[in-house]
This record gives sequence, structure tokens and C-alpha cells, in this order.
Amino acid sequence: MIGQPVDRVDGRIKVTGAAPYAADTKIPGVAYGYLVTSTIGRGRITAMDTSAALASPGVLAVYTPFNPLKLFAYVQEQNDERFHPLQDNEVRFFGQAIGFVVAETWEQARDAAGLVTATYEPQPPVTDFPGPTVRKAEEVEEVVGTRALGDITFTASYTTPFQHHCAMEPHATVATWNGDHLTVYTVSQGALLVQRRLSETLGVDAAKIHVLSPHVGGGFGGKWGNWAQVPLACAASRALNRPVKAALTREQVFTMAGHRPKTKQTISMTCTADGKLTSIVNDGVTSRGLGGNWSESVANWTLTTYASPNIRVTKTIVPLNLGAATVMRAPGEANGSFALESAMDELAEQLGLDPLELRLRNYATLVPNTGKPWSGKHLDECYRLGAEEFGWARRPKEVRATLDGDWLVGTGMATATYGSGRGQASIKVRLHPDGTASVSGTAADLGTGQYTVFAILAADELGIPVARVRPELGDSTSPAAANAGGSTSTGTNGPAVQVAAKAVQTELINLAVTNPRSPFHGKDPASVVYKDGSVSSGGLTTSFGTLLTTCDVGGVEAVGTSPKLVDPEHGFRSFGAHFCEVKVHRLTGEPRVTRWLSVCDAGTIVNAKAARSQIQGAVVMGIGQALLEATEVDASARFTNANLASYLVPVHADVPRIDVRFLNHPDPVISGLGARGIGELGIVGVAGAIANAVHHATGVRVRDLPITLDKLLG
Repeated sequence: MIGQPVDRVDGRIKVTGAAPYAADTKIPGVAYGYLVTSTIGRGRITAMDTSAALASPGVLAVYTPFNPLKLFAYVQEQNDERFHPLQDNEVRFFGQAIGFVVAETWEQARDAAGLVTATYEPQPPVTDFPGPTVRKAEEVEEVVGTRALGDITFTASYTTPFQHHCAMEPHATVATWNGDHLTVYTVSQGALLVQRRLSETLGVDAAKIHVLSPHVGGGFGGKWGNWAQVPLACAASRALNRPVKAALTREQVFTMAGHRPKTKQTISMTCTADGKLTSIVNDGVTSRGLGGNWSESVANWTLTTYASPNIRVTKTIVPLNLGAATVMRAPGEANGSFALESAMDELAEQLGLDPLELRLRNYATLVPNTGKPWSGKHLDECYRLGAEEFGWARRPKEVRATLDGDWLVGTGMATATYGSGRGQASIKVRLHPDGTASVSGTAADLGTGQYTVFAILAADELGIPVARVRPELGDSTSPAAANAGGSTSTGTNGPAVQVAAKAVQTELINLAVTNPRSPFHGKDPASVVYKDGSVSSGGLTTSFGTLLTTCDVGGVEAVGTSPKLVDPEHGFRSFGAHFCEVKVHRLTGEPRVTRWLSVCDAGTIVNAKAARSQIQGAVVMGIGQALLEATEVDASARFTNANLASYLVPVHADVPRIDVRFLNHPDPVISGLGARGIGELGIVGVAGAIANAVHHATGVRVRDLPITLDKLLG
């Protein structure tokens, strides 16, 4: 079953609207919360007038820094807000939560929130580079060899703008208490992330907090952490002794639920006359929103991509008066690859080499910054297969060499790599008398297909059809599985599913030989065999459902744990190569991606259909990064296009047919399953490939994303 194209087991309930999302939760007597947000980007709140709001119909309470809900400080860093909301009167960014109105209906809460007024002592916000900087010396990494530097040099700077996740589902939370026990229905990339954060800030034992997040309408990193509506809804519910529901508006999602930081990279390279790199230096600058702590290690992609005896990267952090920057699909790698892949093409042009040939001449057979062997790497096969399938050999060397009517045609390529790993995970598998099995863990499915991965791996190990397996995700009372992030869900949870499915077979055999009602009672366990959903011994075979029914037992279950991979001897990454064709209108400068091929080396592919969809979706997101997406900030520190009308993401007309190929070479070093991550691999290098193709079409090199028509007409 592993590696076959399997339909999503949750597909039907999603397309029919039956899948329960957090905002769909209906609890009798629920009240509604609405956040009041700041209208300055930096300063102090000196007073707030809530009298009109309190007198408004249906209003139950208005909480502000002058009348706060009690929340304790956050302890652990989770790539989200570092300040618990409403606990002080400092304004760190435009759109910061400064109040929370609770009313009988959402409309009443919204209208009353509009009646709250705040008086400020404003200060000029810092919104752009340059600004006050903090150099973190521990984030400067260097590899110095003994070879002399080459005579050929190249230096250029590349920038990327603020970007937003734009998941379809806004963030929402519904909280209800039963005595001192809290149940939370919320949006999260991991139920345990919510449970841990709420335990800190509410001062409640984590065992008394039940988090449910069975379906998530997209995340891309923006739902890894917890944002202001989560603790406020929970604390207000406790204070008012009734359920409270709070959902962010789309603009509030933009302002307070994280963004990809702005970056600048200055890359300097030297090489020999035949194109062998002798040094790479990448000085990275990244923003950090003062609403949080996280910042992007944007230059680090340079450490692990191409072979060079001298590699150095630095990181400079610029604090800005914005909400928390946070992880966004391929954090560091999506932006980092745009710069390095563009620079490699520019160097190839300077040398008169084919861009693919330059990459092959600097192929890293060992991890460049450590010298360790890879757990598995077939990137050269990705290059060669992709070049053959795409027709790279027919590519003209000269720029502006191909015209299709009024369209200039160019092709480009780029390398994709993304880190892989295997954390610890525990999964429970239970066999039921009706012949079905359930497989459960705290993992999340953001639309990425984790439900189906659970079903495939359990079905494969149990020898039953996928349709007879019921996966259960997003419940904090389940065994602790991996959160959905870092492209590690399948690589971490998959082996644990296999361990649990094997363990439950042992439990079933123990039942078979010990239960007096069992036809196998008294037999030596070694003589009883489980295979394809049935137990056999001495010529007698019975399905596990029949056995459980005969024994009058409601089920058998087992929890399996796969330990964290600790292997300091290898480097673990997934790899790929992108090839694309871009057309640019010679009169209007309009760029269009017209053809795409991605070839990926990501170990074992569990579900061919979902894996292909993951890469296609990542490429679409990369097309947005390359050509469309940029969040604009004005002088007041306000995101001016904080909506889905003004913030441009790709639509059907922007996306060509995306061809995806997998090498499907298992990686036995990472696990017995041999699967590495793919969810973020697909976006890495996409913007670089498009920039390279645009240059090949037009002769114009754009180093500042996005590549808009005005930059091609200048």
C-alpha cells in the first residue's frame, strides 16, 4: 500500500462541509469575544474609555490593560507572541490587542468594540531597514579551509519583503470550563502546543486542559503558535463562567498572527576559472517583529547547499514595530534559496557556463559545513532526470533569444533542499470487534494529508484495507505525536504508527491464547500468527473482528513509541531540482510561468497522490513569492494591504501544469520507513528558478522580490 496513490480519507467530509473546524463549534450559552486593537505602531496607552461599550446591548464585559484578565507570563518560546495580552499598556505594533469585548452575539461584541476609545502617548515606530541592530554572535557560522581563494569574484545583494500565510481558515477559539477543567476547540498545528501555552498563562495543570483541533484549514506555520484570541477566550470564559468564542477578522490575522520577516542577503563568492567555488560569504539581515522573539536564519541555507572550502554566514537582526514574525513555509530556506540560486546563475553567466553545469561542478557529496556524509542524497539524479524530461539541453545560451509572438520566453532552474529529521512520537492503535482499526495521536492535519498517512501505514502493517482504518488526530488526550511543522510529520509519526500496529498484533495474540472463549485458548503464543487482519494457528484462521466478538471484548489496543533520531554522524536533508519556463510580454512586462517540472529525492513516498499535491501546492506558493506577494507597511507601522483583495496570491490563471516526479529512494538511516520531509521542500528554490527564467527571457536581473512588471520595464 505504501507509495500508492490513495485518496484522502477525510476528503469527502471536507468537500461536503461536514469536517468540524474550530469556528464551527456550537456550545449552548456561548458568548462571543471581539478584540480591540491599537491604532498606533508604538507608544503607551494612557487611558481607555469603555463606558459606551459597556452600555451597549448584550455586552457582558470589556477587558483592557486597565481592567485585565489575569494571565501569567509566557515561559517557553513557541514562535508566537512573547507578551501575554492586556497585561501592560505598552503598544509595540499597529493592530496589537488592547481590549477584549464579550457579548451575547458576535455582532454585539463587534459593534461595542468600535465604541472603545484609547488615548495614547505615541512614538515614531521603526518599520524598515536600517534600524537598531542586534548582532547575535552565536549565529555566525564559519568553515575555513586552507585552499587559496579563486581569482574570479561575484557580489550582489538580494531582498525579500514581508509576506503572510493567508490560510483559508481564520484563527478561532472556543473555550468552556467544567469546574477547574478547561476544554478548548481551537486552530493549531499541534494540540500540545496549545495545552502547554495555556497551562503557563492560565496557571492550570496541563492535565486539566483538553485541546481539540481535529481539522485545520491551512497553516503554513501561521498556526504553530498561539495568538491573542486563545488565552483571552479561555480567561474570559473562566471569569464569566460561560463558554466564549473568539475568531480573528482577516485583518487581525494579518496584524497579530505572524508573518514572514523581511530579509536582505549580500552574497560574495569566489571561484576558479573552471567554476569550482573557493568561498561563499552570505551576510543576512532579517527583521524581528517586536511582538515576538523569532527571527529568520536567512543565510543558513548557504551552509549546506554547495561544496566550498570556505563558507561563512552571518545574521543581523533588525527589531521593527510589527507583530511577531513567525515561521512560514520553509522558514529561512525559501528566502535563502532565492538569493543563492540567483547568485549561482549570475556567476554561471559571468563564467560563460550553463547554470546546471555550474551546480554539478560544485555538487556537495558531503555536508559542506561539517564534512559528514549524507544519510542519503540523489540530487545529481534529480538534476539529470529533470534536465532530460524538461529538455534543458535545447535551452539557448543567450538571453532574449526566444520569442513567441509578443512574449519573450526563458527557462530557469534551481536547487531545492530542506532539512529532515525524526523526533519522538507515540501513537495508539486499537482493533475493534467490527473489524475496523483506529489510529490516534495528537498530530495535526492542515490539509497536508496526515490523516491518510496514518490510515495507509496502519492498514499496511495490519494487512487490512485503508477504508477499515479510522485515523483520529488533534486531541490532546491522545498519545503525544509530532506537531505539524518542519516537514517532520510523516517522518516522525510514520514509524510510530508502524510500531503501534505491530504492538497491537502482539496484544491480540495474547488475548487469543489467554481468553477462555477464544478458539486459540491455551496455545503457545509462538504458534499463533497474525497476518492480513486474521489470527491463525493449527489450520484455524479467524479475523480479529470475529475473535474480539467471540471473546466478548470491546477491543485491544497498544501504544507504540518511536524514539527521537540521534545521529551526529550524518546530515539529513531532502533534495530536489526545479525547472521552469517563463514568458514575459515584451510590451507590458507581464510575467507568466508557463511550464514547470520538479524532481524530488525525499526518501520513501507514503502516498504518491498526496505527496504530488504537496509539492504542487508548495510550487504555487513559490510562484506567489516570486511574482505577487508583498505585505506593504506605511509610516504608522500599519499593514496597508491586510486583506485577500489587496494581498495578491496566485489564482488558477497564474499557475501552469506542474509536473512532479519522485525518485522514491528509501532512506534507511533516518528510519525503517525511510521517509523524509516534503511539505516545505517544494517551495525552496522556486523563486530563484523563476528569477533565473525571467532573466533568461528578458536579460533583466531582478534581485528584489516580488518580480513585478514595473521592474521589468525600467
